[in-house]
Amino acid sequence: METRLATTVMIGLGGAFGTLLRYWGGLAALRWSQWLPWGTILINVSGSFAIAFFGTLTASNGRFAASETVRLVFMVGICGGFTTFSSFSLQTLDLLRQGAVLRAMLNIVLSLALCMASVTAGYLTAQALNTAGQPASAQAERPSR
Repeated sequence: METRLATTVMIGLGGAFGTLLRYWGGLAALRWSQWLPWGTILINVSGSFAIAFFGTLTASNGRFAASETVRLVFMVGICGGFTTFSSFSLQTLDLLRQGAVLRAMLNIVLSLALCMASVTAGYLTAQALNTAGQPASAQAERPSR
């Protein structure tokens, strides 16, 4: 029970850290975010890359296998606090309520397309690092996921 409580507290602290990163990132992007919420878009894209990159690299068959606790703290805590899908949804609704349908649709398309590209890039980059420096026979044995 103590281990579960400690893990829960660490995830919460990771979430708080991710939330602060999101806040500071949003502030840093304010001057570019007048027409579209670029801060939110960039945070979601980088968070998508980070969660896939870390998750792939630290999986049990990854190059830097990590404990489940470490993975939970980063992926659920930090990335969960950092990414801003709820903010994305609210900002899109606000654009629609303002009658800015084109900008709302652009926000949806850019966010989804860039996050999917980013999560794919994170996964592929980590997979390349997982197999780098291994003999070809070891690479063939390693499952892709």
